Amino acid sequence: MDCLFCKIIDREIPADIVYEDDEVLAFNDINPQAPTHMLIVPKRHIATLNDIEEDGDLALVGRLQYTAARLAEREGFAEDGYRVVMNCNDQGGQTVYHIHMHLMGGRRFTWPAG
Repeated sequence: MDCLFCKIIDREIPADIVYEDDEVLAFNDINPQAPTHMLIVPKRHIATLNDIEEDGDLALVGRLQYTAARLAEREGFAEDGYRVVMNCNDQGGQTVYHIHMHLMGGRRFTWPAG
């Protein structure tokens, strides 16, 4: 498979990894949009949010949310607030087709995002 995030998970491509467990890997984004900008990815390849299956993937996607909250707490901006974003397909802004969550904190966010 020619997936950038799978290659990071398999350590074929280096990344600044900030968290890892059996199911999830988190690393700093190489193009940060906030003082703290991490990507949280499942170790199992799922291409888009549209590919999430009810039987087997719901707990994993919940684990991404849980991990984001714990990382925000660890980084010290959980109480002030933070943003989590998951993009889906081209018009949704997805550029790597392996689901991932952006965790951004350390600044005030506005809406719409742009």
